[in-house]
Amino acid sequence: MAGRFTPRPTRTTVRGGHVAVPADASGGVPRQAVAPGRTRSWTPPWPVDLGLVLGPLRRGPGDPTFRATPDGAVWRTSRTPAGAGTLRVSARGGVVRGEAWGPGSEWLLEQLPEMLGAADDPDAFEPRHRLVAVARHRRPGLRLTRTGLVLESLIPSVLEQKVTTDEAYRAWRLLVRKFGEPAPGPAPERMSVMPAPRTWALIPSWEWHRAGVDNKRASTILRAVRVAGRLEEAVGMEPGAAQARLELVSGIGPWTSAETVQRSHGAADSVTVGDLHLPGIVGYALAGDRDADDSVMLALLEPYAGQRHRAARLILLSGRVPARRVPRMPRGDIGRL
Repeated sequence: MAGRFTPRPTRTTVRGGHVAVPADASGGVPRQAVAPGRTRSWTPPWPVDLGLVLGPLRRGPGDPTFRATPDGAVWRTSRTPAGAGTLRVSARGGVVRGEAWGPGSEWLLEQLPEMLGAADDPDAFEPRHRLVAVARHRRPGLRLTRTGLVLESLIPSVLEQKVTTDEAYRAWRLLVRKFGEPAPGPAPERMSVMPAPRTWALIPSWEWHRAGVDNKRASTILRAVRVAGRLEEAVGMEPGAAQARLELVSGIGPWTSAETVQRSHGAADSVTVGDLHLPGIVGYALAGDRDADDSVMLALLEPYAGQRHRAARLILLSGRVPARRVPRMPRGDIGRL
């Protein structure tokens, strides 16, 4: 979890940070020959930090859809409108190289610039606090990713409702590995593509239970995948309208919809409300108030209207968090019942 603060690795703080992507250790030696895929090279006019931009897309260190490898590359799998695909992204000398395999390869390469922040406008952000300004200065590569896919961010966000990080990551890992499909191309071992909507709908109740997912969260996912097409259409909407559409599904509230559009849309202003830890972190960082609630957090972030999510993310990256006062939330496992 390099680059993240360590005292309190909660679900919120893990999402706010940076995935440690190793420096290219290959020494310039070409990788072993593999089945050819589609390729694309792109030179962005800003410094690229793959771990910082793509970090929010990883759901835990064992996420079967995300891998950072020792050669300095990031691998992702996605279920695109064209089908399953695997994407490998690397950056060297200011040039980004994308390689993709599977039916969704062309779609993934077309989306590559936006996934790395081309649709984001960090210049629109003006720091109002010294802590935020320092965090921004130290993280010049921070841009907000835009995946263009709703369901791949919505489902793990639903799994993360009201449980510990470990429980949610375990459920995502087990369900994707068991019901997803192997990643196309020469992906690292045990990478998978998340299940199609119909496959999610056919998962038996006992498999949700074994994965530690209670009926409420499982039912929310089942309702969402039944209208997957309509939810994916929200990519073409403004983030606020997209959140409103997602929240029409029973069980999806402001917390889940915000967590989704932050990734699918690169929504700079969709601040997460209803979180257990974020208000206290923001309150402590900006006003020394560790007991802040959502209303206090939103008031503190008001000077950043239009950029509140970016401000919250920089605060998370700053490392200024209150010391823990109570034991961690105990981990449960309903699969053992």
